[in-house]
Amino acid sequence: MNSKLLLVMAIFVASAMVIMAESSRSQKTTHHQELTETNLKIIKRSEWNAAKPIDKSPLNSSVPYVIVHHSASPPACYTRLACQNALRSMQRTHQLVNGWDDIGYNFLIGADDDGDGEIYEGRGFGVKGAHAPGYNYRSIGICLIGNWSESVPPQGMLDKMKQLINYGVEKGHIQRNYRLHGHRQVKATECPGKALQAEIEKWEHFRRASRATKR
Repeated sequence: MNSKLLLVMAIFVASAMVIMAESSRSQKTTHHQELTETNLKIIKRSEWNAAKPIDKSPLNSSVPYVIVHHSASPPACYTRLACQNALRSMQRTHQLVNGWDDIGYNFLIGADDDGDGEIYEGRGFGVKGAHAPGYNYRSIGICLIGNWSESVPPQGMLDKMKQLINYGVEKGHIQRNYRLHGHRQVKATECPGKALQAEIEKWEHFRRASRATKR
């Protein structure tokens, strides 16, 4: 066997090994994404018996902000039934008292019987919320049900919020370099509570607001 043939064979083998490695890496990535999507359960509007929205406005591109809220009232809910009741109560207030088209938040998070946290669809991705004037058309609003002024939400709820944000980024609803704000940073309010605000200030994407607001 001459040297030229050996060289060709060596190149062929090396190329085949590179292709196989790339294929394996791609399969692992796809498998990871499928697991991420499968494991992120979002309780749909139909499951918590949401009323129909009066109207809705689409968000036409991925958003650069995530705004964190707490409900203050209704208080924290620790069963799915209690959380669904809280969601319907908020939706009624937002539609009938505030005059909004729907519940104001894109998503809400409560605790379940095991304390692991549950994600509930509010307006959902791709729909303009009514939670932070001046930011509604460029943000996703996430509300952690309860009053988190004195205590931090259960770890399960915080973990679910991180998973939801990561899911939104991977699906292209939220920009990869998004800025994380507490509601009080963009409006004069106590929301999302002192304890929850202090918690999210430790997170990677937290940024100070460009203008000072009353706390």
